[in-house]
Amino acid sequence: MKKTIELDEEGSFRDSVATINSEGKRNFINPRKPKGRLYNLRTWFSIFYLAVFFTLPFIKLHGEPLFMLNVLERKFIIFGMVFWPQDFFIFGIAMLTFIVFVIVFTVIFGRLFCGWACPQTIFMEMVFRKIEYWIDGDAGRQKQLREMPWNAEKLMKRTFKFITFFSISFIIANFFLAYLIGMDKLIGYMENPGANTGTLVSLIVFTSVFFFVYWWFREQVCIVVCPYGRLQGVLLDKNSIMVAYDNKRGEPRGKFRKDDLNQPAESGDCIDCFACVRVCPTAIDIRNGTQLECVNCTACIDACDSIMEGIQKPKGLIRYASENSIASGVQLKFTARIKAYTVVLTILLSLLVFLLVSRTNLDARLMRTAGMTYSTLPDGRIANLYSLKLANKTHEDIPFTLKLENMAGEITFVGSSSLVVKKEDYTNLQFFVNLKPEQLNGWKTALVIGLYENEKKLKTITAKFIGPEVYH
Repeated sequence: MKKTIELDEEGSFRDSVATINSEGKRNFINPRKPKGRLYNLRTWFSIFYLAVFFTLPFIKLHGEPLFMLNVLERKFIIFGMVFWPQDFFIFGIAMLTFIVFVIVFTVIFGRLFCGWACPQTIFMEMVFRKIEYWIDGDAGRQKQLREMPWNAEKLMKRTFKFITFFSISFIIANFFLAYLIGMDKLIGYMENPGANTGTLVSLIVFTSVFFFVYWWFREQVCIVVCPYGRLQGVLLDKNSIMVAYDNKRGEPRGKFRKDDLNQPAESGDCIDCFACVRVCPTAIDIRNGTQLECVNCTACIDACDSIMEGIQKPKGLIRYASENSIASGVQLKFTARIKAYTVVLTILLSLLVFLLVSRTNLDARLMRTAGMTYSTLPDGRIANLYSLKLANKTHEDIPFTLKLENMAGEITFVGSSSLVVKKEDYTNLQFFVNLKPEQLNGWKTALVIGLYENEKKLKTITAKFIGPEVYH
C-alpha cells in the first residue's frame, strides 16, 4: 500500500535549504547581531584564537618556526619537533588518531567544534560579520541597503566594505602562506616580489579564495563544502550533546500577552517570537530539531534566554542538551559505541606517544654498494664497500663516528668524508669495512656497526658482509 506524507501549511517538515530560494538561486542571509553571555564567551575565545593564529608564525625555537607545514619541501615542524619524509608513518598514525578523536568528540559533543573553534566560523562570525555590522548596520539595515537603488551612500559603503574585506583576506592569505613556508622566507619574498612570481601568484589565489568565501559564499561552506557537516549525520545519536530546543517545555506554542504573566499557562513557554531564527547565521529554525545546517554557534540560546528573561520564564528553553535528556531526563550515557571509539583512540594515542618517544634525532640507512661484491686487499683482508645515508632531524649539527661492534676490523672512508651531519640536512658517504678471512662466517657474515656522537651511542646499524665461499 502506497503511503503519502502530508505537510502542514507552515512547512514544519523542512525539505529545503534556507540559503536557496524557490527558484534555485542564492538567498543571502542577514542574521541579527547576537548578544548575550555565550556570545561574549565566544568573542573572548575568538580573540585568543586570532592572537595565536597571527603570532605563531613569528615564534621561533632554535632558529626555526615553532609550527610549519612545508608540503613542498616535505618538512613539518610541530611545536619545535621536525618531521621529515622518513617520519611519514608517525604523521599517518597522528592523522588516524585525530580522525578517531573527531569521531569520539562528535559522538559525545556534536558540532561543538564548529561553533567555537572552526576557522571558518571564527573568521566569518567574529571578524567579517562584525565588520559588516559596523559598516552596513544590523540585519534590517543590511536588507534595506541591498534593496535600495545605487546611490552615493550605497556605493560608498559597498566600496569601503569591498576594500576592507579584500585587505583582511590578503592578510589572512599571507599568514596562511607563512604556515607553509615560514615567516622569514615569506618576508624575503615580499621584499623582492618581482623575483618570486610563484609566491605572488599563490598569494593572489589564496586571497581570492578567502575573499570569495567571506564576501559571497559564507555559510555555504558549512552547508555544502565542509565534510564534517555530513559526517555528523552518521555520528550523532540520541545521547549526543548539541544545541537543542526543549519541545516538551516549549510546546504548544502561543503568542505572548502581558496579562499572561498572571494567568495559568495554557501553552508552552515558546511564544513563537522567531528570535532564535533571526539570529541564526544559517537561517534555520532550531525548533524543528537537529539539522544539517546548524553549526552550534549558540546565538539562538542567547536570543531565547533574553526573551525568557523578559517574560519572566526560566532560561534554557534552547540549550546544550541531548535528545534523551530532553525527552526523558536521562543524562549522557557512556554507550558501547563511545567505549569502542575510546579504546581505539587510547591505543592510537599510546602508539603515537611510543613512536614520538622512541624517535631518534638521526636517521641512518646503510646499504652495500650496488653492483659490487667484495675485494681482496694486498695483505689478504677482505673489503666490502657500503653507502650510508644520514638525516639530521634536529636544529644542531651532529658529529659522529662509526665503530664495529661485533668483531675487530677497520672502517676506512672514501675520499674526504666529513663526519658531521648539518642541522636539518642529509649527508651521504661511502666507507670500506676490512676484515680478516678467518673472521668470516661463510660467504655472508652479519655486521653490527654503532653510530656514536661524542662516545654516546645514537643508533645500531646492521649489515651483511660478503666474502668468498672458500673461507666458510
